[in-house]
Amino acid sequence: MNLKKTLAALAAAATFSGAVAAEELSVAATPVPHAEILEFVKPQLAEQGVELDVKVFTDYIQPNIQVDQKRMDANFFQHQPYLDEFNEGRGTNLVTVTGVHVEPFGAYSSKIDSLDELKEGAVVAIPNDPTNGGRALLLLQKAGVITLKDESKITATPRDIADNPKDLDFKELEAATLPRILNQVDLALINTNYALEAGLNPSEDALVIEGSESPYVNILVARPDNKDSEAMQKLAAALKSDAVRDFIMEKYEGAVVPAF
Repeated sequence: MNLKKTLAALAAAATFSGAVAAEELSVAATPVPHAEILEFVKPQLAEQGVELDVKVFTDYIQPNIQVDQKRMDANFFQHQPYLDEFNEGRGTNLVTVTGVHVEPFGAYSSKIDSLDELKEGAVVAIPNDPTNGGRALLLLQKAGVITLKDESKITATPRDIADNPKDLDFKELEAATLPRILNQVDLALINTNYALEAGLNPSEDALVIEGSESPYVNILVARPDNKDSEAMQKLAAALKSDAVRDFIMEKYEGAVVPAF
């Protein structure tokens, strides 16, 4: 009788252990703010049986490749226009799980204090990927620095500029390198995550910056085969919690804005 009770107890313990065994969810992210936000929700997810494994990347290509090739479960670093362009250009089929925050895009300089001080032929560095390059040009157009042939084209390049009164010299460079060459150009248009990594304060240092109405919401991205998994949906819910909203508002002080 005692043996039966012991076996029953062991069986129950094994069943219970299996029920609470953590499911691992690997997410590729750029360091700031994405990885920081993911690390913030990690304890909450652990309580729900999800072990979050955050892998940090410093480029905009590998996170999508890793997810597409099933080396990672999801990524968190990009906005929808970039994902759409990546899927079209690479033949991938990555999908949005949920939107989380906006990082207002800004223009920075170590040589001038306002866009009015831009001189004839000044060198302006912008990201070399189509969506962020177009985003930079749209911001400069909104600030009255240039005019585009199609004033709403989100994938505009310098070839799409219709009016360039100061004959600005545009250099298209990898987004991650722009903070490092800031002192080598007159103006650089920098994604907020890279600006924050470089110690720039977008709300104070940017000469011009997008408003909160920016359509470039940063998104959690996965594949069609795993986007609806229980673990992924738990992560999506955690990223849109009141705790995360408070964390973003307090830590980034307007440089990152919740989109929920």
